[in-house]
Amino acid sequence: MRPEPSGLHRAAARIFLSREFSVLVAFVLLVAVTQLVNPRFLVGQGIRDLLLNATIFVVMAVGEAIVILTRNVDLSVGSILGLSAFGTGSIFAAFPGVSIPLVFLIGIAFGGILGAINGLLVTIARVPALVITLGTLYIYRGINNAWAGSTQYFAGDNPAGFSDLAVAAVGSIPLISLGALAVVVLGGIYLAMFRSGRDLYAIGSDPDAAELYGIPVTRRVIGAFVASGALAGLAGVLYASRFNSVGADTGTGFELQIVAAVVVGGVAIFGGSGTVAGAAIGAVLLTTMTGALAALNVSKFWQQAVVGALIILAIVIDRVLALRTARRLRVAGSTVGGPEPAPAGTEAPRG
Repeated sequence: MRPEPSGLHRAAARIFLSREFSVLVAFVLLVAVTQLVNPRFLVGQGIRDLLLNATIFVVMAVGEAIVILTRNVDLSVGSILGLSAFGTGSIFAAFPGVSIPLVFLIGIAFGGILGAINGLLVTIARVPALVITLGTLYIYRGINNAWAGSTQYFAGDNPAGFSDLAVAAVGSIPLISLGALAVVVLGGIYLAMFRSGRDLYAIGSDPDAAELYGIPVTRRVIGAFVASGALAGLAGVLYASRFNSVGADTGTGFELQIVAAVVVGGVAIFGGSGTVAGAAIGAVLLTTMTGALAALNVSKFWQQAVVGALIILAIVIDRVLALRTARRLRVAGSTVGGPEPAPAGTEAPRG
């Protein structure tokens, strides 16, 4: 008789079979192959640049993952980042002595308000989030274009302490990357250990059943969009610190890359499954892939093609896994009672 696997073995099996572990392995292989082909890939500033490039996408991916878990999507995150980044430059231009922590709080609150507008429109109008946030993507982008015009704010216009955030490090790890890691950890704790976080999975699995069960679906969905907007606002402030300039086109096109990172990281596009850790690893993988393909002298067109192929592959894998799980549940449900007992006084069949 085969012994039952221990709890430690079962936990290890779950880790090795998880989508997050698969994405992590793909990331390690990508870095290893690129380093073999181009030994300068990780030399000097290489590792630091990889971490810095991934930081902003990781923060945004956490917020996007929370929304997608509820069977929705937020396509306005790039525009919210752009507004927050330009707003950061505007605040420093108008109030040079303003407190840096206060600027971060303003960016987070501003993004949260824009996210709340998305959530209210989705829940009150009962229109798919894809349609609503596609509209607000252009509305927020139009507001940023009208506000910024041809104006740009450069890193030299900001206080030295703010610009130094992008170069400050703990050991060899950038400080803002540690901040992004903290966002991932807090997001994971919230989803795993708080009732409202667990509710998001139930909503994504079956919104109607969740409502019948007594889960405040409307409030939870609005909260998910607020979280997404707030983290996009935080990412906008970090962008203003990280890059040389912000203007009307800041954040353009980020939304599709963020959705791609979340889906590649194992968050089901149809909701109800996934983790923020997976979304963060997906963001790191995609940003690293862009740098790796550039290091291998692959054209920008093929870089976009590879990202598109990864999105399709991730969605296909999610669909296959969902169908396989449903089939297993049907089989388990049909055998849970076992064979019907033989009538009293008769002999059970042998063999």
